[in-house]
Amino acid sequence: MAKNLVIVESPAKAHTIEKYLGSDFKVLASVGHIRKDTKVDKSTFEVTYEIDPEHSKIISELKREAKKADKIWLATDEDREGESISWHLCEVLALPKNTARITFHEITKSALEEAIKNPRTVDMNMVSSQQARQTLDMLVGYDLSDMVRKKVPGAISAGRVQSPALRLIVEREKEIEKFDSKFNFKTTGRFAKDKAEFDANMEGKQPETEDEAKKLLETLSQSNFKVEDVEETEGTKANPVPFTTAALQIEANSKLGFASRTTMSAAQGLYQAGLITYHRTDSLNLSSQAVGAIAKYIEEAFGKNYLKVRHFKTKDASAQEAHEAIRPTDVFRTSAGKNDYEKRLYRLIWARTVATQMANAKVAKTTIKLSHDFVAKGEVVIFDGFLKVYGKSKDLELPKVAKGDRIDCLELSARQTYGKPPARYTEGSLVKKLEELGIGRPSTYASIMTAIQARNYVEKGESEGSEREVVELKAKSGKISRALIKEKVGANKGKLIPTPIGELVSGFLTDNFKNIVDYKFTANIEKDLDLVADAKLERVKMLKDFYGPFRNTVLEANGVERYNNARLLGHHPKNGKPIYAKVGKTGGFIQLGDNEKEAGEKPQFAPLPKRKSVKTVTLEQALKQLDLPALPRVLGKAKDGAELIAASGPFGPYLKGGKYNIPMKDYDPYTITLKEALPLYQKKIDSMIADWGDIQIIRGAYGPYVKGPGRRNNAKIPKEIDPQSITLEQAKEMLKNKPKATRRGVRGGRKKTAKKTIAKRKTGKKAK
Repeated sequence: MAKNLVIVESPAKAHTIEKYLGSDFKVLASVGHIRKDTKVDKSTFEVTYEIDPEHSKIISELKREAKKADKIWLATDEDREGESISWHLCEVLALPKNTARITFHEITKSALEEAIKNPRTVDMNMVSSQQARQTLDMLVGYDLSDMVRKKVPGAISAGRVQSPALRLIVEREKEIEKFDSKFNFKTTGRFAKDKAEFDANMEGKQPETEDEAKKLLETLSQSNFKVEDVEETEGTKANPVPFTTAALQIEANSKLGFASRTTMSAAQGLYQAGLITYHRTDSLNLSSQAVGAIAKYIEEAFGKNYLKVRHFKTKDASAQEAHEAIRPTDVFRTSAGKNDYEKRLYRLIWARTVATQMANAKVAKTTIKLSHDFVAKGEVVIFDGFLKVYGKSKDLELPKVAKGDRIDCLELSARQTYGKPPARYTEGSLVKKLEELGIGRPSTYASIMTAIQARNYVEKGESEGSEREVVELKAKSGKISRALIKEKVGANKGKLIPTPIGELVSGFLTDNFKNIVDYKFTANIEKDLDLVADAKLERVKMLKDFYGPFRNTVLEANGVERYNNARLLGHHPKNGKPIYAKVGKTGGFIQLGDNEKEAGEKPQFAPLPKRKSVKTVTLEQALKQLDLPALPRVLGKAKDGAELIAASGPFGPYLKGGKYNIPMKDYDPYTITLKEALPLYQKKIDSMIADWGDIQIIRGAYGPYVKGPGRRNNAKIPKEIDPQSITLEQAKEMLKNKPKATRRGVRGGRKKTAKKTIAKRKTGKKAK
């Protein structure tokens, strides 16, 4: 029998730790929070906690093992959330207040042994801070969500931290809508010195019209060019700092295309496997042992001249969620992870960590100034330094020239160039902005990104853009030529775009709850939570100071009329009925005629055109939408006689072909043709390995699987089994025995459980 019981949060982490601690230690997992906060007293701010029914078996096992053990060690994660879980374990398992609490930044034998040597007790200041955050989110969530559901069509809920994030996205969209995309003609030239060719750009004022551009090229083509000046400087490129949680999400989004949730999920897997240090941190610190190991690796792999030892300090005084930046636990392990996401993220973390202790890159920069304001810039890497493992080194070498040298002009061009509107946020750039504003904390960014998209307030763009023609004039051998060049514009793939409902919710909150969406106010709340954690501010006082004014604002907003930014676009040219652009529960739409109560007849509805909002749609576009055919639309028949019908449902447009409903995300149900629909139907038929009605065997993108009745009722078929040999009974058995979907290791979401079921488990415990 094990003398020691160690309790951690996740089963994967428990398995890794047990390998290191030996037979005297038994390691079990709480699987996240074991209790839920279900009720807050709005006068005393006491919280009623109830045991999560899904944790009843886990709690029983923990109680049983706790009675057997000589000593219990609470080893939940080292942030405030982990501290709170340890406190809940003490309460539910009736553990003494002096129960050993240990933390470690990495799951290695040495780190665990050090933690065992230096135990402490549960830090109640950190617990109070976590409770304050949770209570705030509950109070704001309950009152605010109830209000937006009443006042804003299609609204689901509103949150304390998500609302400022939504406001940022909506405000950026407004900037883009207001942007006046003017153009000028960017002038460039192709030059040569002793047959060595190079490009140069004309600086200063550029021609604004085609006529001006043509006259300029005519003048320049008859001119002589010489070198006015040459500047040669040597500079350095500074290496990067270690990864914090926010920086990791930003870089993984930029370099790997990962969503914040994907990054955090992969990082969680790497941490639990003992491959990286704790992944929720805002510290830049690297331990002396880690720096020593990294230095040794660099010397052995690249040589002493590549080594430059550095120590980093976190500028933000509130950075207290962890003690070290994110790094590999063993720098000599250059590749790790159980799947492609983890492997790619590990390599990014490894490269960034090694780069922090490498020498700066040295570059030689050359600037050649020519007649008529033409400038050529080149750069050559003299010493790659940290670029050897992290970053890009691209040489652009210019020919050797001296002041006064004559230069041959091979070709001149003037291309119509439009100004670029402000860029939409990606998940990475939004995390960066939130971090700059002091909104949220390392562990919350991924949940913010998920929440605003799950509520249908924000969506990721999918457009690769559209083509437009621009004028390009060229002067060569004294002749001017004109051509129309096609270029892509308006691409929004992967960018965060507010939906009509999201714009409405943000507008309502900005008009009625200024503090909730105010960036400074939200950042100051985060600072107050830090003060609670440092025992410099009392939890109840902080909550009272916030909730009193907030509750008054809620009561005032109760009298506001239902919020809708309906726009009268004009009147129908044939019948004179008004045409509106409105927002409803499912998003934006066009309405012909007044509401039935006012007009005495039902109005006609049509969807907004693609990539148009209530604010940007025109009367002409609305009239075209109203002329679209009614759905569902019969397109025709497939070769096997199945009737193909285009329709739209709660989950988007789909093609009904016989007994199959086929999603058609890339097609418009109003305009899709039979020719376009036939391949979609045939692809569905080809994917069907077996079909018994409610149960099917389908060939999917990630391999064959069994599909059962209902949504998300799928079972993957193992590689060793031939899907074509599976019988109906075997398929039923696979569905019955499929792994149960869990949220293990994820603390950000709140599980939905029937209130009656929870009530049976009520403990009556309150936060003190």
